[in-house]
Amino acid sequence: MVNMIPVSSSNISSIGYDAGSSTLYMTFHHGGDYMYSGVPANVYNELMSAPSHGKYFAAHIKNNYPYTRL
Repeated sequence: MVNMIPVSSSNISSIGYDAGSSTLYMTFHHGGDYMYSGVPANVYNELMSAPSHGKYFAAHIKNNYPYTRL
């Protein structure tokens, strides 16, 4: 399993990334666990350094990569 990093966000609880498979893992406070496929490392790095994880996620990840609810 991927190391999940807790983040300070009103919507997102924790974020993890598997560079080998370019898979982003996200846990939401009220929405469960998801994995997003084909996410480049630079997008993950930008997400982690964004002033708002939730806003970055909504603008750059949510509707741009296939996902599966875990």
